[in-house]
Amino acid sequence: MKLALFDLDHTLLNTDSDHSWGEFLVSEGLVDPVQHRAMNDKFYDDYKKGELDPYAYNEFVFQFLTKHDNDYLIELHQLFMQKVIRPQMRPEGFKAIGRHHEAGHTLVGITATSDFITAPIFREFGITEIIATNAEVIDGKYTGKVINTACYQQGKLVRLEQWLEGRNVTESWAYSDSINDRFLLEYADHAIAVNPDDRLETLAQEQGWEIQDWSI
Repeated sequence: MKLALFDLDHTLLNTDSDHSWGEFLVSEGLVDPVQHRAMNDKFYDDYKKGELDPYAYNEFVFQFLTKHDNDYLIELHQLFMQKVIRPQMRPEGFKAIGRHHEAGHTLVGITATSDFITAPIFREFGITEIIATNAEVIDGKYTGKVINTACYQQGKLVRLEQWLEGRNVTESWAYSDSINDRFLLEYADHAIAVNPDDRLETLAQEQGWEIQDWSI
């Protein structure tokens, strides 16, 4: 199997879907605007500094999910896709996915953001194999808890290894923008830094990794 791994936020997207979801809930008047925005911004700053507690952040995000039924949440996510996400989907991301698809490679989306937020976005990009931070669901309801290892920093490799069990990879590519994904990029045979943050750009230059501009 030849494997192409794609990060989502600020890689395939021109935005961060997790932070944007919080802003969307504020803009729709669905959460306390001051408290929710303050927490959302704090966690996002922690992420950019590489200091995020992924369990605490995702459980903050999941609090909203516990208060509503699935039909409403699906409808709300569709509105989120329409208003926020589709305008931020990078054409160069679609092109890269298309090249790997045409070459017969296995496409996997891998993200620290929750499966609730990201699975529909990855599917719209044409990626159906998704490794994300998983929200616990019991009897069809979100519990507010994270299950399995959070898919963040080295946790991405843990989750990838779980997914790869019984599969043989002969060649791999990984695309990401963030220093948080250095472990994923180091794993891949071909590491591509997409609009990298400052620390990833420095690392990419040191390692001789390809740097690409997908911005729109």
